[in-house]
Amino acid sequence: MRLIGVLLFFAALAPQVPANAQDLLQVYRDAKSYDAQYASARSALQAGLEKLPQGRALILPQVGLSANLTSTRIETVPHNITPFTPSILRDAHSFGYSLSFSQPIYRPQNLIQYGQAEYQVRQAEAVFGQAAQDLIVRTAQAYFDVLASQDSLALVQAQKVAISEQLAQAKRNFEVGTATITDTHEAQARYDLAVAQEIAAQSDLEAKKRALQQITGKEYGGLRPLRAQVRLSPPNPSNMQSWVDISEKQGYPVLIQEAATGVANLEVKRNAAAHRPTVDLVASYGLTNQSASQLSAVPSNITTGVVGVQLGVPIYQGGLITSREREAAANYEKARQDLDNARRTSALQTRQTYLSVINGIAQVGALEQALVSSQSALDSNKLGYEVGVRINIDVLNSQQQLFSTRRDLAVARYNTITAHLRLKAAAGSLREEDLEEVNRALEP
Repeated sequence: MRLIGVLLFFAALAPQVPANAQDLLQVYRDAKSYDAQYASARSALQAGLEKLPQGRALILPQVGLSANLTSTRIETVPHNITPFTPSILRDAHSFGYSLSFSQPIYRPQNLIQYGQAEYQVRQAEAVFGQAAQDLIVRTAQAYFDVLASQDSLALVQAQKVAISEQLAQAKRNFEVGTATITDTHEAQARYDLAVAQEIAAQSDLEAKKRALQQITGKEYGGLRPLRAQVRLSPPNPSNMQSWVDISEKQGYPVLIQEAATGVANLEVKRNAAAHRPTVDLVASYGLTNQSASQLSAVPSNITTGVVGVQLGVPIYQGGLITSREREAAANYEKARQDLDNARRTSALQTRQTYLSVINGIAQVGALEQALVSSQSALDSNKLGYEVGVRINIDVLNSQQQLFSTRRDLAVARYNTITAHLRLKAAAGSLREEDLEEVNRALEP
């Protein structure tokens, strides 16, 4: 699906792009290597992937080795039968080690917890997928916010120049007596307002640049703007319900909550399995070397080997297991409701975003026509002012309308493009390739 088709003709000369201007794709790559939110999500994914080997460890053998080294002083003082009965004092040293082995044979809780680990991995992957899509949208939004601010500043400056020319003309007409001082005052007021708007536009542009710098860590000398004429393509498929169905099935917020619901469901089963007995195969081998003992001064080596099956039966734990069952059941019901809410929220956001794209395309078309009409109105008012059938305020109003239309048209284009990206993000299908498609609509 092509997001944007570029027309092969231009209504005007393309704006000059600085040689060091960066395109959207390069800015995105900078953001991908710098943005803290994305880096945090990547680390969270790495942590989440470890849930699977941790769950697998619960059903695999456990082997342990322990060793000890002791030194004991033993003093024996008998009850004196005669004054010459001696006491006994000796030092005993011992060294030993023990190797233990345990293999779960029947532990249903461990098997269920291993299944939970698989859902937790899915959840971590979905969270990271959402973070990746969010980075694309945030980067594109910040990029076009800078372009919109640049356009606003350029239009305000152009408007200020046009008003200054109208102000100079009003002053000349007043000096020769063909206009009143009112025309001069009106033009001066509009010029002062344009100066104030220029200051505000410069401040807004600086703020938007800082917002982009927060994502990418870089300050750019220039950004490549959109081509002079672009045609925005409608969503494909063109049916809104198709987008809603896709978002309810594969939207990342839904996938995240589906995984959470799966974990909660297995938690109910895991707590129910706590009533069941457990069976383990156990084995151990140990060696103890001692120079003496409390009862004997003769050195000895003791070797022990044990193999057996160990049975554990939970009988009563003060109602703890039953309470945990009720808690898990309540949490599962909460997770189910959260999943329904995630699907409904995803459907609502998809509908709203789809309408934003459709309405944005229509708005761009209307503003393009309005721009032509505004230019014609300005030309007519200028001609009428020169022949005396229009007053100065008519020309100033026409100029204001023309520049406002140009600004609104630029903003509408940017908003429609970002809305299209958000629509694909809602459906869980936004990829870097979509950003490349937008990038091809920029000035070379």
